[in-house]
Amino acid sequence: MNRTRLIFFVIILVAFFIVGAGLLMRGLQRVAGPTGTGEVGTPLPRDAVVVSIQSSNTKQDWMNQVVESFNAAGYTVEGRPIVVTVEHVGSGSSMQAILDGEVQPVVWSPGSDLWVTRINQAWEDRTGRRLITEDCPATLRLPLGIAMWRPMAEALGWPDKPIGWNDIAALANAPEGWAAYGHPEWGQFKFGHGHPEHSNSGMLSIVAEVYAAAGTTEGLTAEMVKSPEVVESMRAVERRVFHYGKKDTDILLRMTQRGPEYLHAVTSYEANVIKWNRDHAAELRFPLVTIYPSNGTFWVENPYCILDNADWVSEEQKEAAAIFRDYLLSPEQQARAVDWGLRPADPNVSLHAPIDLEHGAIPSITMNEVPHLAYPSDTIVGHILDVWHQVKKKATVVLLLDTSGSMRGEKIKGAVEGATRFLEQMYPDDEVYVITFATEVIELPTSGQVGVVGESLRTSLQGLYAEGSTALYQAILQALRRIEELRAEDEAAGEARIYGIVLLSDGKNEIVGGPSWNDVLSRLPSGMEASGVKIYTVAYGEDADEDVLRTLANRTNGKFFTGDVKNIADVYFLISSEF
Repeated sequence: MNRTRLIFFVIILVAFFIVGAGLLMRGLQRVAGPTGTGEVGTPLPRDAVVVSIQSSNTKQDWMNQVVESFNAAGYTVEGRPIVVTVEHVGSGSSMQAILDGEVQPVVWSPGSDLWVTRINQAWEDRTGRRLITEDCPATLRLPLGIAMWRPMAEALGWPDKPIGWNDIAALANAPEGWAAYGHPEWGQFKFGHGHPEHSNSGMLSIVAEVYAAAGTTEGLTAEMVKSPEVVESMRAVERRVFHYGKKDTDILLRMTQRGPEYLHAVTSYEANVIKWNRDHAAELRFPLVTIYPSNGTFWVENPYCILDNADWVSEEQKEAAAIFRDYLLSPEQQARAVDWGLRPADPNVSLHAPIDLEHGAIPSITMNEVPHLAYPSDTIVGHILDVWHQVKKKATVVLLLDTSGSMRGEKIKGAVEGATRFLEQMYPDDEVYVITFATEVIELPTSGQVGVVGESLRTSLQGLYAEGSTALYQAILQALRRIEELRAEDEAAGEARIYGIVLLSDGKNEIVGGPSWNDVLSRLPSGMEASGVKIYTVAYGEDADEDVLRTLANRTNGKFFTGDVKNIADVYFLISSEF
């Protein structure tokens, strides 16, 4: 072997070693996982017992702190080191991911016991057995409330006067809006809450609405839920909802960015109000406060559930998960929760700042003043969701799909699958219009009301193929014109809906001599009105014009996503929670 070939051979060996080592480290990091802070995880010790946790996001800061201190303490089981990892998730979406086999945690800690009942019922329906057989102890006691700008809450009587869901329904139903409370300058009430099929606070919000309208704190029946009084009370509140979403904190962020002109209130936890006042004080126009619904609310437990009946959880993992549970519930760790604005499950732990008036909380409020609502059965929850679907604002959405030549192969196939999944999440009274763009911009003739055109629209989507250039700017302008026409028709008929454009593209505008970027910017909604058209954008692959797509989303109060062939269906599923 000559010198040149020998050097070449050595270089190849070194390259393989570097790449292999890098892949090995990445694999180890994926197994060990992050603590939820976004930092890269530490490689696992040899023979480690990993306790992976899916945890509701409200307690993220506290959980990260406890996990870090636990891992540093060197706990073991059967002589093997225990490593705890945590991912912070939405309760509804994590439940679905577990049921679908997309994640297999050792521990699940949703926002409330309601989700434990739901996942056990769903698992039993599928397998004939429950997923969780042991008790799930509470880790916290967080009151669900209504986060509202302080001047508006004070106009309703906060903090001295009890305010209930019936008062919120009356405000929502008042033709004169805030003028009934001496503030005509605030206009009509504008409200938001998480999507009840994705968000714990969103689900509990609509259940609490039902309890208040039914005039009880327990014993809900199907007849109560479907009664005219309950339906009309829910309709009054839901007609003033302008923003859903996967998480209530996403809506709080929009309120922070846009101010009281955008939204007046959102269902959220006391802990989130405290966090927002502490972390975003410089950005908030006014402080936020927590209204504790006087007729009752949910003091959510954030239960700690070991998935003891899951095939993927070993006996060592169950034992290790129990060790971490005891650590989490110890007085020292419970006291740490208060520092983050979280009420501990341990009643012997005293409350202190930041759970105070300065941060929008009333620490003296307990379950004696605001009773804990009983969790209804999964069947009753199903009836409540049926009524919510009946009374919620319907959506009108334009799906804008890139079908240019760069979308050939797996890309167009994935995009069609994602769009189809989005369509499946919409409700019969929603309207979906599909516009494709390549060299030309074309609206599919099968667009319209989902309950009428759903099947034919799915068939049309399956027939799409990729060719041509990317008329991105022209497509955006046509989508805006179309949705403005539809909105004008609805307003003329006295109908209020939620309007959105969902844009997927894998490239940049390629049409010379067509509309410019400035033409697009001049036609965008201002983003200052909660009822305005929101644009949700998906950068599909590495060549997408992320700057353009991000700007479209940010300026219209939509959301920017990145996607690829593997996850595009999940991205569309997430976007559906906005409607």
